[in-house]
Amino acid sequence: MRRLAVISAATYGYRDKPRTPGSHHGTAFTTTFNGWDEEKAKTIEGTFVKSGRKLEGARVVKLWDPDQAAAKKLADVCGVEEVATSPEAACEGVDAVLIIDDGSGAQWKYATHPLKKGIPVFCDKPLAMTAREAQAVAKLVRETQTPFMSASSLRFVPDIVNLREVDLPKLGNVNLASAACGNELVYYGIHALSMIYAVLGRGAVSAMNVGQPGSNLVRLRFDNHRDVMLMVAEKEWMRAGYQINLYGEKGWKTVQPDLTNLYSYLLDAFLNLLDTGKESVPVEEEVEVIAALEAGKRSLELGREVMLEEVLEGKI
Repeated sequence: MRRLAVISAATYGYRDKPRTPGSHHGTAFTTTFNGWDEEKAKTIEGTFVKSGRKLEGARVVKLWDPDQAAAKKLADVCGVEEVATSPEAACEGVDAVLIIDDGSGAQWKYATHPLKKGIPVFCDKPLAMTAREAQAVAKLVRETQTPFMSASSLRFVPDIVNLREVDLPKLGNVNLASAACGNELVYYGIHALSMIYAVLGRGAVSAMNVGQPGSNLVRLRFDNHRDVMLMVAEKEWMRAGYQINLYGEKGWKTVQPDLTNLYSYLLDAFLNLLDTGKESVPVEEEVEVIAALEAGKRSLELGREVMLEEVLEGKI
């Protein structure tokens, strides 16, 4: 039985907002491995996600959050043995660390300590809010040769896997595609773009955003001349959701993926990394995804096409 730690798992504060009790990803990840006490769960403040799919072979035994009271409450509900007093202490005596999306966009900072200690790490999406920050994490991963994974859960849901393995071969060459989701371009747009990467692969070279603030229409050009239109808009412009469209020479396909138990498939992939050493999402690919999203953001600001190498090399 693998011993896991979850870091920054009991509270959430989107971007600059104060952190409050409850965590969508933190509770979903923890209940996927540990389950929960139904009566005690009624006392939890804020978001508490009960995973409908339990994974065997691993258990959360340590939990840390800057709000120690919220951490102790979550630990009690989910039967976590120890509430650590620091993120570093949470990494002691465990087989792997799960760093949770806490709303900051900077949860990658918690990865430095376990990576240097050689402790396998899952770092929740987004890996970082800028390509340069993501690159720094990737550099440390390769220098330490520590097993590492960061990815959107939408890469692994059955509908997207089926789209890649069953539907894609029937469509012929796919030169045009689109994906859409709600909210901020980097923080949430990573889900839409990750569906594209999961199905069609990597290779983005430039971004041109022809939208407007709060409503992004980003044309991403790939090195095989494929064009992808990424549509990501705040709630004032459209409701949240996820969709991918493929336009092939032999057919078209549209998918709005079923998100039931989506985090369990993501965590399955991380456990597989621990078991086999095989990377389902190389960290360099996740850096490219962040770079493409950042290039789209900068394109809107600058009013021109932005090359991914510009954001990767800090030229703008």
